Amino acid sequence: MTAIKHALQRDIFTPNDERLLSIVNVCKAGKKKKNCFLCATVTTERPVQVKVVKVKKSDKGDFYKRQIAWALRDLAVVDAKDAIKENPEFDLHFEKIYKWVASSTAEKNAFISCIWKLNQRYLRKKIDFVNVSSQLLEELPKVTEESVPSGENQSVTGGDEEVVDEYQELNAREEQDIEIMMEGCECAISNAEAFAEKLSRELQVLDGANIQSIMASEKQVNILMKLLDEALKEVDQIEFKLSSYEEMLQSVKEQMNQISESNHLIHLSNTNNVKLLSEIEFLVNHMDLAKGHIKALQEGDLASSRGIEACTNAADALLQCMNVALRPGHDVLLAVKQQQQRFSDLREHFARRLASHLNNVFVQQFTQALLQLYNRSYFLSVPGHDQSSTLAQHSVELTLPNHHPFHRDLLRYAKLMEWLKSTDYGKYEGLTKNYMDYLSRLYEREIKDFFEVAKIKMTGTTKESKKFATLPRKESAVKQEAESLHGSSGKLTGSTSSLNKLSVQSSGNRRSQSSSLLDMGNMSASDLDVADRTKFDKIFEQVLSELEPLCLAEQDFISKFFKLQQHPSMPGTVTEADDLDGGLLSRQHNSGTTLPVSSEKEMIRQMMTKIFRCIEPELNNLIALGDKIDSFNSLYMLVKMSHHVWTAQNVDPASFLSTTLGNVLVTVKRNFDKCISNQIRQMEEVKISKKSKVGILPFVAEFEEFAGLAESIFKNAERRGDLDKAYTKLIRGVFVNVEKVANESQKTPRDVVMMENFHHIFATLSRLKISCLETEKKEAKQKYTDHLQSYVIYSLGQPLEKLNHFFEGVEARVAQGVREEEVSYQLAFNKQELRKVIKEYPGKEVKKGLDNLYKKVDKHLCEEENLLQVVWHSMQDEFIRQYKHFEGLIARCYPGSGVTMEFTIQDILDYCSSIAQSH
Repeated sequence: MTAIKHALQRDIFTPNDERLLSIVNVCKAGKKKKNCFLCATVTTERPVQVKVVKVKKSDKGDFYKRQIAWALRDLAVVDAKDAIKENPEFDLHFEKIYKWVASSTAEKNAFISCIWKLNQRYLRKKIDFVNVSSQLLEELPKVTEESVPSGENQSVTGGDEEVVDEYQELNAREEQDIEIMMEGCECAISNAEAFAEKLSRELQVLDGANIQSIMASEKQVNILMKLLDEALKEVDQIEFKLSSYEEMLQSVKEQMNQISESNHLIHLSNTNNVKLLSEIEFLVNHMDLAKGHIKALQEGDLASSRGIEACTNAADALLQCMNVALRPGHDVLLAVKQQQQRFSDLREHFARRLASHLNNVFVQQFTQALLQLYNRSYFLSVPGHDQSSTLAQHSVELTLPNHHPFHRDLLRYAKLMEWLKSTDYGKYEGLTKNYMDYLSRLYEREIKDFFEVAKIKMTGTTKESKKFATLPRKESAVKQEAESLHGSSGKLTGSTSSLNKLSVQSSGNRRSQSSSLLDMGNMSASDLDVADRTKFDKIFEQVLSELEPLCLAEQDFISKFFKLQQHPSMPGTVTEADDLDGGLLSRQHNSGTTLPVSSEKEMIRQMMTKIFRCIEPELNNLIALGDKIDSFNSLYMLVKMSHHVWTAQNVDPASFLSTTLGNVLVTVKRNFDKCISNQIRQMEEVKISKKSKVGILPFVAEFEEFAGLAESIFKNAERRGDLDKAYTKLIRGVFVNVEKVANESQKTPRDVVMMENFHHIFATLSRLKISCLETEKKEAKQKYTDHLQSYVIYSLGQPLEKLNHFFEGVEARVAQGVREEEVSYQLAFNKQELRKVIKEYPGKEVKKGLDNLYKKVDKHLCEEENLLQVVWHSMQDEFIRQYKHFEGLIARCYPGSGVTMEFTIQDILDYCSSIAQSH
């Protein structure tokens, strides 16, 4: 191994200015053994670079080549596999893991020990040595590069380390001196001993001269010592003078300290004054409310636009002053406390004044709307006026009052409502409750009147016993009702004068809010024509079209006026019981707790539910009336309601309008399903007369009417799937009950009932082209064809009965194995017997039989379906088929006999045509 080490140093590492420190013979683990060497090297130049080099013997010759090199700083882990047992395997973790197997454990240990020492000396990064025996890891003295003289080299050989090598290279100056000295001596090269003796003698001479020089310098040393003594004396004098100076300056130092301390106090005072001025300016700038704002809050006009604007600005300024973020210590100042109390008093006073004014505005607007509502229906109670004509005139306008002017007037206070919401939530809550109370009663009256008009337009009847009764409503009654809405105040501040002005026009009577409807009795769909259904559809659409903008406008106003879209959440919650009794915004102020609300959208929806609580019941009543008038009206209502629900959900799926219309849509869908179920039940309950022919069954005609109406209604509708399901249920019911009636029929043959009704169903489905019933259409056609064929075969039977029996016997002989040409030799089936049978059916008898058959078929078939000619043509074809069959048997079994029928196919066609024309 030593020879290999010297060879590698000479051939590979010396040309690269590197020194080989340790070597190990290895091969890769788990592969075919191809030996190589791992070498630990250092560079001879500074800074020193330490590497692990893989060297491999060349395949082409007996020399080594450098294969790959890794910097030692890239080595992360050295894994010796086992620290106790001897194991030649080890791993080196560079950018990837290299697994090696050494030729011997000793070589592996020596190489790992060298790596450890190089790591200790040259690398700042510490390599992890895993499963390595502690004996191999001997700590070396840490020698830095700075601690080694510039002329010395550091070396690490094998497992031993030396600080200084034995060999030291001469520097340039030393080489020059030696060359000069050797040139001065002739025997330096030829006689080294003589040269050494000469050098020794010269060294002795130099040592003697050096000693003499030292002895000669003693006088000079004494002179130097005397000078030093004199210098020390001078230093003592200088120190004495400095001490006297310091004593003289001590008083000056004390005076300067006093001056400095005085300046510090002055600076501190100035700083404190600046800070105090800053705090005072902060309080004055942020907690001072202008006199104009104070006057606006105390006496501002809340009725005019300019007054509202001034009050709004003043309220915002007050809120800013109250919400100013005080600095630490400000809250204990008496002036600050007094100013805060003043702001609190101003806020309470203005909040109370604002709430009172807005409450009066609510009452005044409610009263105006109520009086307008009374004026609208006033002419109903005019003496001598015809009641029926009045109702007719009143029903011309199916519209709801417009509240846009009221909303426009109230929106001027929107910012003040936002201020009230953030400063005094109790009064904000009270105003919200009052607004809901007023509006719920007003909308209840308006919507009920609106729905009464819609019901009158739907029924179109004015029976004297069902007229709307009228009750006197004078000014005092109106005022009393408005005062009752005002709450605990009991007075209408600011609204009495407007009430007096409007009451002049409303001093008559008003019809009552009677919910009685005209008795419709048990009316069926046949009692109303298409015009009535179209009128109902227009009225229902008008009702929904009026309700939708009304609800959207009110919801938009609520969100803007009550500022329910400004913040993500607010305190308060709603229970179902509170929502019904008006406690939508209830709080537990006395207990100091608040109830959380899920979201402001939910609060808007609940307020809308409280205000428009009568919409859903009135819509349900109107739907019930439409369904009672005509069950097919549920189709119109399902389409219209689905469209409006779809529109409302596109705007806001969680809105009140969407939720309410969705609930009503459930009722409409239930009525639609009930209509389908009733039709199926009516099919099952159909009873046919035993004395008259059946014809087209009533429920088949009703299905045609239903399908035609439904297709015209559901064209491009959103709820087409519901209709398709209903179609499937109805058509299956029609099929089942047609067969049931056909089986129970006594007057009309079963095949006729099936044939006529399924022909009618097929014609209906073909005309309407209902895609979901394509399978049923094919089934109806098949049933019609099958029963037509069955009826033709059964009714025609065997018009040439004896001839038919004769040929049946012939076919039986042939089936028994008798050849067809030999059948004529059979005694019972010879030519003479055939002629006898043929003579019994002359043309006149055949025509007479066909005429009787035509009359029989005519009695069975109904006129409305007009299938007589179709059936007669089918019978003609069947008779001709039998005739051709007989002719074929005669030609095969009696060849050359000259036997023929006494009538021809043309005779049959003529007979059938003349019979059809004669009838």
